[in-house]
Amino acid sequence: MTRSTTVSGASARSRARRSRALGRLVFLGPGLTYLLVLLLIPLALLISFTIFRRGRFGGVVYEVTGKNFARLLDPLYLDVLLGSLKLATIATLIALLIGYPTAYLIAQLPRKWKTIALVAIVLPFWTNFLVRIYAWIILLSGPGLVNSTLLDLGLIDKPLELLYNQGTIVTGLVYSYLPLMVLPLYAAIEKLDPQLREASANLGASPARTFASVTLPLTLPGVFTGCLFVFVPSFGNFIIPELLGGGRSIMVGNLIRDQFLKARDWPFGSTLALALIAVLIVLLLLQAWSARRA
Repeated sequence: MTRSTTVSGASARSRARRSRALGRLVFLGPGLTYLLVLLLIPLALLISFTIFRRGRFGGVVYEVTGKNFARLLDPLYLDVLLGSLKLATIATLIALLIGYPTAYLIAQLPRKWKTIALVAIVLPFWTNFLVRIYAWIILLSGPGLVNSTLLDLGLIDKPLELLYNQGTIVTGLVYSYLPLMVLPLYAAIEKLDPQLREASANLGASPARTFASVTLPLTLPGVFTGCLFVFVPSFGNFIIPELLGGGRSIMVGNLIRDQFLKARDWPFGSTLALALIAVLIVLLLLQAWSARRA
């Protein structure tokens, strides 16, 4: 009788586990299907294309070659990669310098005004990305609002060339992704216990010393996350360099797009995309490591 009861209990537990597993599968199924169809399968195809060569008239010829990876070492492509790293890094640092004080001030506001400020931060995302970029073109063009205002004030004698340079690209990147810096910084600062700052002040530390010794170290995870959120889309962006840079400064995103759509060199375009993914994975690992250390 005891053995029968034990077997029955084990069977019931086994059925319960299968039922829970089936329930998880039902809920995870749509998300897993989405990742499989729209992420893993395209990624597998992209990786497979890297070992083949381009056809005479474009496309893919399924003959194994290693020339695509060798071309990555060409100084022309290395310059594009390093230039993209430079512009994305500058944009990230500027966004951090602007975003940290902004997030800190928002965290000090009363609750009612915090909500209003956060809505104002994310408000640009309610507008189409291309519309916002074209608005910058209108503002910075020769007869645009900026030049017209400076001319009316007598500060300049002729319109400035504000478009189609690297400074404009950085400006567009910072404008587009600044909210992605502010939000994680705000979340990190908001969670900070104010009593820690009060204790530092009571022990005689100046506001600057309190910030450097208490506030900044405890909010470093938010800093790392915000920098990653800004750097990753900036590094692979191709719309802003194309529109605000006028195509004069090519970033790695433009290079990949041109390989697929203009040169029709899918194998080398896939190799460039894989190299970009590898760089981003390294950055993600560094961010995770830094966050754990912090």
